[in-house]
Amino acid sequence: MSLLSSRKEQKRFIKFGIVGATGTIVDYSIFNLFAYIVGFEEVVAQGISFTFAVISNFVLNRHWTFRDSRSKRLRIQLAQYVLVNVIGLVIRTPIFIGFTYIFDGLLAGRSLPFGADPVWLAHNLALAGAIGVVLLWNYRRWTFNDAK
Repeated sequence: MSLLSSRKEQKRFIKFGIVGATGTIVDYSIFNLFAYIVGFEEVVAQGISFTFAVISNFVLNRHWTFRDSRSKRLRIQLAQYVLVNVIGLVIRTPIFIGFTYIFDGLLAGRSLPFGADPVWLAHNLALAGAIGVVLLWNYRRWTFNDAK
């Protein structure tokens, strides 16, 4: 179904974007908690934060964005969502690593406003790029394709 095919689908995409923004807040919060407070490697932290964001997004999408998607049992829908998102994580991780190298190279040794740490900024920019790519992959993939 095309995004522009109906007003209902346009509203649904806006809801999907709001849920995604919420998931992004969860993703960034958990990423920074695990990477910079707990001390995990950034690649591991982004995998953990991705998992928390996936759970949050599934609940919100099922109960708000795609609430008319009920022809599948919860277990089936959750399994499909997890599978789609595992593929999304496989897509996201090398993108995150690639963007990390790019932004680390661009920001290394620079003095940033407000005393921001160049490594922290590089990794958060890398996460933003990776999230953007996976957003396009995830919309209405298989899990919620029965929504009317």
